[in-house]
Amino acid sequence: MNKKMLLSTVLTLVGTVLILSLISSVTLASDEQDVSPTVPPAHMGINETNVSNLRNFNNMVMATVPVGNHPYGVAVNPNGTNVYVTNSNDNTVSVIDTATNNVTVNINTGIGPEGIAVNPNGTRAYVTNGGSNNVSVIDTATNNVTATVNVETSPYTVAVSPDGKKAYVTNWGSNNISVIDTANNTVIVRIPVGNSPYGVAASPDGKKLYVANYWSNSISVYDTANSTVTTAITGLNNPYGVAISPDGKKAYVTNYGSDNVSVIDTASNTIAATVKVGYYPIGVAVNPSGTNLYVANYGSNTVSVIDTATNNVTTAVGVGLHPYGVAVNPNGTKVYVTNSDSNTVSVINIS
Repeated sequence: MNKKMLLSTVLTLVGTVLILSLISSVTLASDEQDVSPTVPPAHMGINETNVSNLRNFNNMVMATVPVGNHPYGVAVNPNGTNVYVTNSNDNTVSVIDTATNNVTVNINTGIGPEGIAVNPNGTRAYVTNGGSNNVSVIDTATNNVTATVNVETSPYTVAVSPDGKKAYVTNWGSNNISVIDTANNTVIVRIPVGNSPYGVAASPDGKKLYVANYWSNSISVYDTANSTVTTAITGLNNPYGVAISPDGKKAYVTNYGSDNVSVIDTASNTIAATVKVGYYPIGVAVNPSGTNLYVANYGSNTVSVIDTATNNVTTAVGVGLHPYGVAVNPNGTKVYVTNSDSNTVSVINIS
């Protein structure tokens, strides 16, 4: 069963959850941690025209941007001027101008684009095309695809090394990762990992790569210098997304199968804490200062905000239908969330 078929099997349950969430009264966001499987209360998104009398705009949806059909992946360029969104059913990438929250261009890619990552200097964006088994390389100055790199079966996500010299692609259907040399856009090595790898993230120093293996319930830790998997961290439940703290000391993993986030101590490669969030968490991102974590709960239509010092959920922000990907801008003032079945991106103010 592939990843997209798996998601479709939960839609009936999600429909019931949505009805319950609409009729439930608003409670404290801390209830999200303590009660499961009850749908977490939503701090509902508020349109900018309706908040003129409010003094605190933190953790509110300040804009909703229409994009393409079935948006999944999202990435922000290093200077925070553009957001890139993969539209899986349109075979395009939407580019959002963050100053206006408008889409300025739609770029044609391969079939079923899903993951996206921008290199450290912002000159290239790498897009995994799950339906055509390749990666599109976008020149961000011209918004043109300048190269197409063939990888393995069902590539879903991608991470770029901190020095920009490598791109790492998880191949869901091949149980491996493809390592792309970005200088010449060629695959230089394929590394076996666990079963159905999805999320991937590089450590800040570029020495390690963390890969979430959905059906193996594990994280593969890949040594980039030796091109070997050194450790398999077990005890997870359908791990999906991965994010690394700015200091590299923690890895955060969403567990789609148990509605929580595992906090991994990267020094010992052990699970240090488990944080309950909403239904079916997928996307995850940490802010630049490392103080807050943002988790897209696919089944609850919320984004959980986690205080990383205490590992407590401080609030849940209501977004669109079936949030999937999440990214924080470089100055830590905005969070961008793809709503896969609303065909929109929610812009959350966190300044």
